[in-house]
Amino acid sequence: MKRLLSILLPALLMPALALADPAYQEGREYKRIIPEQPTSSGGKVEVVELFWYGCPHCHRFQPFVERWLKTKPDNVVFVRMPAILRESWTLLARAYYTAEVLGKIEEIHLPLFNAIHDEKRRFTTEQSLSEFFAEHGVPPEDFRKAYHSFAVDTKVRRARLMTKRYQTQGTPTVVVNGKYRSDPGMTNGFAGLIGVIDYLAKIESGGQP
Repeated sequence: MKRLLSILLPALLMPALALADPAYQEGREYKRIIPEQPTSSGGKVEVVELFWYGCPHCHRFQPFVERWLKTKPDNVVFVRMPAILRESWTLLARAYYTAEVLGKIEEIHLPLFNAIHDEKRRFTTEQSLSEFFAEHGVPPEDFRKAYHSFAVDTKVRRARLMTKRYQTQGTPTVVVNGKYRSDPGMTNGFAGLIGVIDYLAKIESGGQP
């Protein structure tokens, strides 16, 4: 009888243990950010995507982000942030914030990714970016004023600071509510990363994953 119980007990416990085991585990699919960073989401759950326009993985991640944005919960706020891991990344970070200040994110964001990765165009100077913006309806003078504006300077400084505070090691990286970060290398791909975002957002919303 004892021998039978010793065989059956582990088998009976396995389903319960499987249910108790979370789908994603801290230290495996995501890491905690210490210290926790402040958010600017007004009490909602903030999801930050750190990206670099020159990153092919970021380019391939965009369709996953776009699909997720159509189904994300209303209490989740999505924020794009250009990572600045090297000084050379600053130029394209300024491009993103210039588009944001001009109210041209929809016209510029994905087309700039596509221009770099599909059309193999190189943007290494302010002039080359000005010409690209002009192709998408932004007069050069408007571009220049925004590109050199105090607002863009401030946003770029914050992006540089938060890249460090989020302990970013590469792109794309996603930060949930200033507490957790993950990337496709930790989740075995982009679909897994979206799963982690939903999992952590639900936890931060006070629900059960």
